[in-house]
Amino acid sequence: MTSLRIALVSLLVLAGVSAASAQVGTTGFKTRVQKDIRATPEKVYAAFLQIGQWWSPGHTYSGDASNLSLEARPGGCFCERLPNGGGVEHLRVVYLAPGEAIRLSGALGPLQALGVNGSLTVEFKAASTRTVVEMTYAVGGFSEGGFNQLAPAVTGVLTEQMNRLQSFIETGRLPRN
Repeated sequence: MTSLRIALVSLLVLAGVSAASAQVGTTGFKTRVQKDIRATPEKVYAAFLQIGQWWSPGHTYSGDASNLSLEARPGGCFCERLPNGGGVEHLRVVYLAPGEAIRLSGALGPLQALGVNGSLTVEFKAASTRTVVEMTYAVGGFSEGGFNQLAPAVTGVLTEQMNRLQSFIETGRLPRN
């Protein structure tokens, strides 16, 4: 497992992520992705809330990120509209400090079908002319196959989202997918 973790972290560093790591246990995992973004914490936080503009459409149920929304209030929903009046609650806001941090609770994507729950914390810290964004997702519960393969997959998805957020803020462009 150590060589897998080293290979994963090396790949993520080459992809432009400042730091990424995953800890795996028998009842869950915790992944952390950190990124330096050339903008103020207030600007990065405001862009983060525009989740439907930068989140990868490949990691939505509808295939269209513009169906995503994030209500910036305690109890607010990170939700997705689906055809015919359907929808998905991805996560729920449980803590909000504008420009500083947001914490959401729930199970993302395929984790919803498992017996798990998670806490996703995103912190925005000023560092000279940039912001250090740290995204930590701690997931616990039951997964029949364990968490050894889930943790790297989730780290990869969150890394992709952080890269897209950075691109959205710094260049106004996003990669196609």
